[in-house]
Amino acid sequence: MTAPSDPRTGWGLPAPGALPRTAELEPLVTRVLAPNPSPMTLDGTNTYVVGAGGSGQAVLVDPGPDDAAHLAAVEAALAARDARCVAVLVTHHHGDHAEAALPWGARFGAPVAAASPAVAGPGGRVLEPGERLALAGTAIDVVATPGHTSDHLAFRLESGAVLVGDHVLGRGTSVVTHPEGDVVAYLESLRRVHDLGPSALYCGHGPELTEDPGAVLAFYLAHRAFREQQLLDALADGARSVDELVASIYAAVPREVWPAAAQSTRAGLEKLAAEGRVVLGAAGEVRPE
Repeated sequence: MTAPSDPRTGWGLPAPGALPRTAELEPLVTRVLAPNPSPMTLDGTNTYVVGAGGSGQAVLVDPGPDDAAHLAAVEAALAARDARCVAVLVTHHHGDHAEAALPWGARFGAPVAAASPAVAGPGGRVLEPGERLALAGTAIDVVATPGHTSDHLAFRLESGAVLVGDHVLGRGTSVVTHPEGDVVAYLESLRRVHDLGPSALYCGHGPELTEDPGAVLAFYLAHRAFREQQLLDALADGARSVDELVASIYAAVPREVWPAAAQSTRAGLEKLAAEGRVVLGAAGEVRPE
């Protein structure tokens, strides 16, 4: 099986580390980059300020880390829009997206909304898939996208753009976390977002994807199928543990991301085991069926 081609390769996207701190993506959306770059967060977490011009209001999506410099940049983006924050939305519970939600919600006097009650906090709002939120002079649709985590959501804007959190990244591919991640759910979520026909994907990390979002989603689906076949091939060649599988499949990938690769590998093995294609032993050994 040949590795699928990433359509973003020829798009001229900003180089790693070159994303501006603040960028106007469209009339509804300003992106503010948090200063938390890493191999897993790429340039850092993207916080989105969303609202109709002239409404005097805005929604924060994924406030990210509770960092003073990041807060100052977000407040500057709100001031540039002459807007006050009226709600904080969170795609999922990971700290690089959700840490600042409750403290910033308290600072702005704005409720927090998420799929997880723990993230929404006391007095917050637990979101349901299919809801339409009327906020900041616009409408925001809540889209269920479990897979990366069990509580993952995406938010579709009136412009057709979708804020996808960690479901899709601006560069590379997302991790299906283990044990809470689920490959089957992740694939279904990719198809769900694809069927929305997004005009753009605004990712939790990395640059926005505007040239052909559907092609990126199709690549993500093909990539997961390719990784699955790699697992089966490596098992046929004698690999019998997650560590051996990761060393074989991700040999060309920097070792600093191997722990994340191990999570996706474990999640992929769970799917194959449920399908009766591999056997998972109690001591962690793996063998083909």
